[in-house]
Amino acid sequence: MSEIIWSKDIHIGLGCMGMSQWYGSTNDMESSATILEALEQGVRYLDTAEVYGPYTNEELIGKTLLGRRQDAFIATKFGFPMIKSDGTQIPPDSSAANIRKSVENSLTRLKTDYIDLLYQHRIDPNIPIEDVVGTMSELVCEGKVRYIGLCEVGVDTLRRAHATHPLTAVQAEYSIWERNLEHDVIPVAAELGISVVAFCPLGRGFLTSNSPVPDMLDNQDFRRLDPRFEHGNYLRNQIFVDVVKKHASKLNITPAQLALAWIMAQKHHIVPIPGTKRRTYLRENIASRQISLSSEELKAFDKELDSLSVSGDRYNSAMKKYIDR
Repeated sequence: MSEIIWSKDIHIGLGCMGMSQWYGSTNDMESSATILEALEQGVRYLDTAEVYGPYTNEELIGKTLLGRRQDAFIATKFGFPMIKSDGTQIPPDSSAANIRKSVENSLTRLKTDYIDLLYQHRIDPNIPIEDVVGTMSELVCEGKVRYIGLCEVGVDTLRRAHATHPLTAVQAEYSIWERNLEHDVIPVAAELGISVVAFCPLGRGFLTSNSPVPDMLDNQDFRRLDPRFEHGNYLRNQIFVDVVKKHASKLNITPAQLALAWIMAQKHHIVPIPGTKRRTYLRENIASRQISLSSEELKAFDKELDSLSVSGDRYNSAMKKYIDR
């Protein structure tokens, strides 16, 4: 495994998707400043993908890191279903030819000759995972990729993939209100020595001081499609916000800091990658590294969480068919 990112000394990364799409207006200048400040503060893991933009997020990172490539650990992804300009969808493609094409294009956009961590973004039902990982393994041997991982997969796929070539990471949604990994993926990953990378650790902004109001979201905001943000579900899910705010207030920290500190305090080492496009939120998130929750605080918090249930699925039906769990 990577001695840089997956050691016990690394606690948090930076999700870069929102810098280019899905969460309202964007500002490349502020986003670049956010990336550079993250590096200065020791946050080296930058999470991107070819589909973010699409393509423009990798370009933003490439331009921002000119002269600073050695300071960053870049994780990118291939194989997510894309939507063309005419609205039609391109299904996931993890054929050997497309993986190689995607990697070459990512290298060009990122202005680098290697990718630190390459993920398959979503499963391709037409290509056995052994073949997918076999192609990724070839790219490791060629020096174009250092480490490989998978996103949103179940334990059977995880075991089969790892038997083909050692995986460094499995990425999936994990947060105070999305704990579906705990009964299988997290323990199996720990057994195999695979790190878990948690995206949306702040519940797509829900578990923060500024929990988004669905009716106020930008028309381009992805959360308008999230069933958990639909009116009835949103109101019922407010109980999570209330519990987080109550415990955060007792500790004199922000809800976001509690949400991140809670993940970093779990039994198995999990790396949260909160996404932000603004330095002010970056600073708030980074400060969570200094928060140590006592066993008593965790016990009291978990007791309340265990009594709650989330209202609404985390994806609509169109997206759920690409989730391997």
